[in-house]
Amino acid sequence: FQVFKIEVLMSGRKHFVEKRYSEFHALHKKLKKFIRTPEIPSKHVRNWVPKVLEQRRQGLELYLQTVILENEELPKIFLDFLNVRHVPTLPKAESCG
Repeated sequence: FQVFKIEVLMSGRKHFVEKRYSEFHALHKKLKKFIRTPEIPSKHVRNWVPKVLEQRRQGLELYLQTVILENEELPKIFLDFLNVRHVPTLPKAESCG
């Protein structure tokens, strides 16, 4: 089976998480209940040629990045998936007057 190595960069610290496609798919099903999710790359891949695997890897990377960009607050299950303990809250800019 194929394992995808995810590089997670948080507050200047880097760590790696290894996940199978089935784990991404399970995460996607849970996330859909809480947030608007992007499309996840297709579950079915006809052949395991490097080009196809690379396209799937890029698709999964884009999926994670889109979830992060489109949601101010990330669900705990998403953070757990990436093995992130907590997200430092960024100070919100408030308009005056």
